[in-house]
Amino acid sequence: MSDARSGIPALDEVLDALRVVAIPTRTRFRGITVREAAVFDAPEGASEFSPFTEYGDAEAAAWLAAALDFGWQPQPAPLRERVEVNATVPAVRPEEVPGILARFPGCRTAKVKVAERGQSLADDLARVRAVREAMGPEARVRVDANTGWSVDEAVTALTALAQFNLDYAEQPCVSVAELAEVRARLSAAGVPVRIAADESVRKAEDPLAVARAGAADLIIVKAQPLGGVRRALGIVAEAGLPVVVSSALDTSAGIAMGAQLAAALPEGVLDGACGLGTVALLGGDVTRTPILPEQGSIPVGRPLLDPELLARAAASPERTAWWRERVTRCHALLTAPDPARARA
Repeated sequence: MSDARSGIPALDEVLDALRVVAIPTRTRFRGITVREAAVFDAPEGASEFSPFTEYGDAEAAAWLAAALDFGWQPQPAPLRERVEVNATVPAVRPEEVPGILARFPGCRTAKVKVAERGQSLADDLARVRAVREAMGPEARVRVDANTGWSVDEAVTALTALAQFNLDYAEQPCVSVAELAEVRARLSAAGVPVRIAADESVRKAEDPLAVARAGAADLIIVKAQPLGGVRRALGIVAEAGLPVVVSSALDTSAGIAMGAQLAAALPEGVLDGACGLGTVALLGGDVTRTPILPEQGSIPVGRPLLDPELLARAAASPERTAWWRERVTRCHALLTAPDPARARA
């Protein structure tokens, strides 16, 4: 049964379908060495709820709304069978770059993490240089600062990094106003680096504010934090900006949701390769047919959850209980009389 007001499945049904996994990463990513996720063996197919553990319930509730919609409701028809993806390069040493890129066969775009806490601009320059040298002059190279710079730091860093012919810089600063200032200062200085907004879309009460403010050249959209494929499609349509679809270090169950979103976007909206190849950074998965890059793209479709792999990757009883309690709290927010704020 589902909540009559919302179409959300009943909590008992959700918890019955829930499995919690803890999968090691192949390299440290966003400070993470083990990725925890709740996956659902749902009526429409595998789905995933995996907000990072530090996120509060109000923010995480949107991720649960996405997981329940993807797992229990039919999705928009895909317009393409495969989605081009980029390689994702964590904040590794330059000598590690070729090994990372080898996990993304055929990819001609790379997104490189920069502004890592405890590292310097010199570290970023060396890493991006290594990526450019490995991939050649025709490849697209992007950088992602995850809000790690001030306005002055962003302008300085991106002016220096522009020598590598960047495709764009993702979320260099925290606020929409800061993004707008960085974009204006780079333009005034003749520095040809586009600005992409990620956190200013997926973590904002108003995900369209960045478009109205002229603070970005394109937006990064992620199905889970935006409440699901359909809601993300609506945001894209209203924003009127080019789009790159990305993920949050998901298992193949979550990547399938992102691929569904990318595949449902109208022609001409996608601005190059999507950040949906990150299963390659995990040391395991929940399916025998992982959604991994092949010839630079991934297939659109639902992976089948594998009981043996789920058992092998099962989280501890304590962590499983933690996730079940989190799902319970977020489900309560979604089925409350006015859940709009939780889904924002």
